[in-house]
Amino acid sequence: MRLQSIRIKLTLLFLATIVFPVVVIIIAIPSYYQQLITSQESSQMEETLTALTFSIETYLDDLDRMTITPYLNDDVMRSLKLKSSSASKQLTPFEQYEAEQTLSNTLPKFLKNTRKDILGTILLPMDNSVYITSPKGYDNKAVEGYPFEKQDWYIEALKADGSVAFISVHVQNYLEGAGAEVFSVARLIKDPDSQRPLGVIMADADTAALEKMMQGIRLENGTIAAILDNKRKLIYASRKLPANVERQLAAGVPIVKDTQESYRVVSETVSRSKWYIVVLFPESVTKKQLQRIYWVGGLVAAAGLIISLVLYFTVSHWMVTPFKQMVQVMKRVQRGNLQTFYPVKGNDEIAQLGKNLNTMISQLGELIDREFRAALGQRNAEYRALQSQIQPHFLYNTLNGFIGLNRTGQSVLLERAILSLSGMMRYTLEHNDLAMLQDEMNFISKYCELQQMRFAEKLEIQIDYSPEAAGIPVPKLLLQPFVENAIIHGIEPSDNPCLLTIEASIISGLDDNPDRLDIRIADNGVGYDPGTEREGVGITNVRERLRLAYEDSGVSVESERGHGTIVRIQIPLKDVSKR
Repeated sequence: MRLQSIRIKLTLLFLATIVFPVVVIIIAIPSYYQQLITSQESSQMEETLTALTFSIETYLDDLDRMTITPYLNDDVMRSLKLKSSSASKQLTPFEQYEAEQTLSNTLPKFLKNTRKDILGTILLPMDNSVYITSPKGYDNKAVEGYPFEKQDWYIEALKADGSVAFISVHVQNYLEGAGAEVFSVARLIKDPDSQRPLGVIMADADTAALEKMMQGIRLENGTIAAILDNKRKLIYASRKLPANVERQLAAGVPIVKDTQESYRVVSETVSRSKWYIVVLFPESVTKKQLQRIYWVGGLVAAAGLIISLVLYFTVSHWMVTPFKQMVQVMKRVQRGNLQTFYPVKGNDEIAQLGKNLNTMISQLGELIDREFRAALGQRNAEYRALQSQIQPHFLYNTLNGFIGLNRTGQSVLLERAILSLSGMMRYTLEHNDLAMLQDEMNFISKYCELQQMRFAEKLEIQIDYSPEAAGIPVPKLLLQPFVENAIIHGIEPSDNPCLLTIEASIISGLDDNPDRLDIRIADNGVGYDPGTEREGVGITNVRERLRLAYEDSGVSVESERGHGTIVRIQIPLKDVSKR
């Protein structure tokens, strides 16, 4: 009777295994995959458009910086003031010559750009003179009598009143022999004191730059990419668009329909210029993919039928051998594998026996592991708590250095320092307790470079480690507190240039001493008296972290006032091999 009941259950399972996949394939799968395909395509393209938007914004920033170049040169601003004043005609010949030379020769030197697709700038002082800067030299000339003040880009620059104006695609018809299509950034140059208009400057870039950036988007199966300006006028398209498609894009509709195709629109806005980057996905491609899914679903249903038949016969055979499985489980437990359990099926007597066996194994494993896991968890918690104290301490001291650079006006060094810090922060934020000595030395090299920007010739750094020591794991941020102490408390108070040396090597053991990794941090700064001064929290934490990682490791400090400090860290290699 029990065997017959099992067979009935197996038969019902067999029927459910056939009917369920068929129902899912016919009803649920097409709709699900249609939403999934649409969502994946949109998500992937949105990420690509975000990166592309950043590239375009960066490019526009380069053009924007060119338009503020006149503000950065006092001679250029003085010349613009002279040429734009009401008394410009009363200037002496020397003053006129000096102003002309400044705008014709000095300014172009500041406007030179290595980008080949930035075609140059045009400066229009208020006295109707024209100055053109081109990467090819000074061959380009303005069209004589060209009405610049009537052009849309000139008017937009005036309306912006000193702010940047992003100009859509237009033709360089104001230059002799030039017919290139460009997009531009324009700005009204104003007197910083009187706010009087001094002129208009515009930087032009070849539209080929947009095409190069748009090539970063993988366009497959008839997908179209386009760029629209802030008035939704088409700037660029990967292929020619029909007029009705352009009108629908200008209207901002989510689905664009052509005579033979419908397109789903994904767009991203360039925040500064309010341009739009759009991608049009043909819906016919999604339908073809769904047709393939139908075929795959049919194959899955056939495979499910075959698998169900195999399961039907194999499970019938397994049901007569449950005791053999229990014996196998008990043998594995006897060998020490407490993670093995008997697979319980049903509620009959054999299943009840299997449940009791699993309960016994589980309780036995918990009894053995409880104390060990608790102790291990406490150790790991202490280790991570000590490591987390290092990072705020280091960041606080580094940011204080940035404040010093900012107050002294060293903007270039400040920028380099921020870039170095960003690389270091990526390293410190990695969720690893240990790091290779080579990675730790690279981190220290960046840190020392950051400090050298601050101390200049006063600080000399020498870092050296043997190839054998490069791959040894050490606690992350092990060396930084010692190096920081050497710089702040040893080198900074000194009146003389100082040398900081960081070395690491493998020392072969003699007699009872095992082989060990030896790390030496030495400076010839002012030193201190170890008997009268206490260690800081950073050094204390490093000692604790090193002890938790390698129990037999050690840290020794030797220092003398006026003769510098030497720190030695020693880690037995036998402890390293145990990890």
